[in-house]
Amino acid sequence: MTIKIYIDADGCAVKDEVYKVAERYQLSVVLVANKRLNIPLNPLFKMVVVAADFDAADDWIVENSNARDIVITSDILLADRCVKKSLRVLGSKGEEFTEDNIGSAVATRELMQNLRQMGEIRGGPAPMDKKSRSRFLAKLDQIIQSLKR
Repeated sequence: MTIKIYIDADGCAVKDEVYKVAERYQLSVVLVANKRLNIPLNPLFKMVVVAADFDAADDWIVENSNARDIVITSDILLADRCVKKSLRVLGSKGEEFTEDNIGSAVATRELMQNLRQMGEIRGGPAPMDKKSRSRFLAKLDQIIQSLKR
């Protein structure tokens, strides 16, 4: 079974990095979003446009992905659904979500959401930096290597 990489593409900061790695390993990449995005002209890359409904992209990824696939997302709730489906899930800053850590990631997300709603915290996550990109690339490479074994 071939490995496919699915990208929750709305707001994904590491698409270019995924393209480079996918070309090196000759892996298919499926970008899923509720609007068409510009992607490189490469037969390995496919754009899927879903309805603008809430969670439509997430639902499509969960329904169409299989074991041995990789999902790239910053959406903790999508990551949780994918981990439960035994997919490899990588956040854009290089953190892999697993059965061991997804529960605390969901709990932290809910806590932060509550603090933002109460006005205790403003803003979102820190922007991408070189260290995060490097960590992402290293972890993606590691996941691909382990799936190829």
